[in-house]
Amino acid sequence: MDIIIRNEKVEDFNQVENLTREAFWNLYVPGCNEHYLVHIMRDHPDFIKKLDFVAEYNGEIIGNIMYTKAWLYSEDGVKIEIASFGPISVLPKYQRKGVGSALIHHTIDIAKNDGINVIVIFGDPHNYCKHGFKSSKDFNISDMTGEYPYGMLALELKEGVVKGHNWKYKYSPVLEINEIDAEKYDKRFEHKEKGYNPSQEIFSIAIRSYLK
Repeated sequence: MDIIIRNEKVEDFNQVENLTREAFWNLYVPGCNEHYLVHIMRDHPDFIKKLDFVAEYNGEIIGNIMYTKAWLYSEDGVKIEIASFGPISVLPKYQRKGVGSALIHHTIDIAKNDGINVIVIFGDPHNYCKHGFKSSKDFNISDMTGEYPYGMLALELKEGVVKGHNWKYKYSPVLEINEIDAEKYDKRFEHKEKGYNPSQEIFSIAIRSYLK
């Protein structure tokens, strides 16, 4: 596909939120709240505006990726500012066509050039290990409780930067979504029926336990 990757503009906001909703609706839980996360993320101090990109095809925005600041804390008190991406969204009819991969690789290159040394995300390993991500446990990066949740993945952009330490990962508080506010915001969009995909049960439980 011949896509254009460019930074998101203000006039793209509604279209990006709609495509995010389409991409995540009934995917992990009945309905979704990722479009609300996109909405509140843009005004949060941890949002990395320079890494907010859309993919455009034939004049239509079909994909988007957003990043926030995140942090690693070592056992001896060292703190490193890193980055995390998500949501990454692609309209369903364009999924599995390389759009998400293009957004990931485009932004990883920019992040690396800007001095970001590590990216930690939470996602399905089948989708991200092909891009160089590994289990966070391979880098001795746990969550703040010392656990290694399924789907917590890390990518080292500067080789060896986390070597020799045990780390705890802290994500931006913007990810701690108020479900009531998200439900209210969703009412601004066209009505869609909520459903449940049982094949996603394990991953859904992992996500919810991680973001508590």
